[in-house]
Amino acid sequence: MESARELSDALDVPVGVTGISTSPFAISAAEEWDWHRHDADELLWSARGSLVVETAVGFHAVPWTVGLWIPAGEPHRVTASKGTEFSCTFLAPGIASPPREGVGGVGIPMAARALLDELATQDMADETRRLAEQLVPRLLHRAELLHLTLTLPDDDRARRIAEAVQQDPADARTLQEWGALVGASERHLARLFRRDSGLSFAEWRTRARMLAAIVMLAEGLPVAMVGRRVGYARSSAFVQAFRRELGTTPGAFAVSAL
Repeated sequence: MESARELSDALDVPVGVTGISTSPFAISAAEEWDWHRHDADELLWSARGSLVVETAVGFHAVPWTVGLWIPAGEPHRVTASKGTEFSCTFLAPGIASPPREGVGGVGIPMAARALLDELATQDMADETRRLAEQLVPRLLHRAELLHLTLTLPDDDRARRIAEAVQQDPADARTLQEWGALVGASERHLARLFRRDSGLSFAEWRTRARMLAAIVMLAEGLPVAMVGRRVGYARSSAFVQAFRRELGTTPGAFAVSAL
C-alpha cells in the first residue's frame, strides 16, 4: 500500500485517465486533504475504518461497507481517521453508465472489490482488462450513507464560535457566554446562526458533535467514551442524539466502520 503522503500526489492525478485506475492507502495517523477536484469520476472506498468527505451538499460518513461516488469536477475534502485503509478508484468517461447521478453512496459487492483488486495488481490481456473494466460499474449500486449538512456562519463572530465548537465539541458554553467573548448579543448571534446555516446554535452544535463522534467511532473508541468527549454526560443522551441526526445508533455505526 502507498503512504498517506503519496496520496497527496494521487489526489491531483487523473489527467487523461484511461480505463480504471485504483490506488490503495493505509493511514497510520489521522490525515486531511483540503479541497480538490479530479478530471475523472472517483470512487472512494475502504477496507477498514471510515472516511468523512465534505462536498457541496454536506458531510458524508463513509464506512468500509459503502463507497462514495464523486463525479468528475466535483470539489471535495477528505478526512481519514487513524488506522483507515482505503482506495481511490478513478474511472475514465465512457466505460459504462455511472452507478448514480451526483455525489452519493455506492454499494460495492465483494465481486466488485475483487475485480478492482485484480485490475490494480494483475497483468491482463487487453481484451480481458477491457471487459473487466466494463463490468465493474455494472456491479455497483446506489446505497445510503450517513449524511450531515453543517454550514459555517459567514459572520466573523459567529464563525469564531463555530470553529471553537469544532475544536472542542464538549464545550457547553451557552450562546450568551460565547457572546460575551466575541462581543455580540445572544439574540444577534442566534439570528446569525439561523440565517447562515438554517439551524439554531443548539442544533448546529449537535451536528458538529455528531461529526466529531463519527471520526472517533471509526477509530475504535468505545461509545461511552465518545459520548463524553463530544459533550454528553449520559450515554443514553448521546445515543438518542446520534440516532436522531443520523438514523442509526453509534454502536451500529461503529460495527460498520471496523
